[in-house]
Amino acid sequence: MSRYDRLAHTPAVRRLQQEMGSAAAADRRRHAPGGDRPDPLTDTEAAFVRSLDGFLFATVNEDGWPYIQFRGGPPGFVHVLDAHTLGYLDVRGNRQYLTTGNLRGGDGRVALFFLDHARQARLKVFGRATAVPAAQDPALAERLGTPRTEGRVEQLVTVRVEAHAWNCPNHITPRFTERELADALNPVRDRLALLERENARLRAELAARTDPSKD
Repeated sequence: MSRYDRLAHTPAVRRLQQEMGSAAAADRRRHAPGGDRPDPLTDTEAAFVRSLDGFLFATVNEDGWPYIQFRGGPPGFVHVLDAHTLGYLDVRGNRQYLTTGNLRGGDGRVALFFLDHARQARLKVFGRATAVPAAQDPALAERLGTPRTEGRVEQLVTVRVEAHAWNCPNHITPRFTERELADALNPVRDRLALLERENARLRAELAARTDPSKD
């Protein structure tokens, strides 16, 4: 069984799979490569994470309630520090500090959800996160500084990856950012401008040929 499935398929989940008739399919996944060691991030996962401008970050508070926060920035603001570690600079927001409080009040277990609507792809990550003041590690702060989200930097967040899995792309609605649309439409705009210039030239030639004053 993959490392991700070992963590996700708890006894309660297994019982429900039996109840709902999906245990056989889940059992087939038990033959997937994996083990008790943390999953390394391959070049594929690293490139995917670096390409995105945001992700969902889930923690659990001391009372057992889950909390999900969106973290956004320019593509590449989440850095792949090595095959097992992600990191980013956390900038000041609404100053509720719910995620940070959950990390400090628990054992740091988190779930990250990286979703790309345009490519209809998503990557799930289990890990253990820490958040420390930026002044505590200037070298890491500098490493995480390009690119980064605009705003006042408060913390350095690192996530030690335990496991990851690519999720089924079904039901991901294709959506595109302004940047993605601009990249796709720029060649069309260039072609349209060329055609407009050519059209103007031909109109001018036609007008000159049909102008009676030219006879």
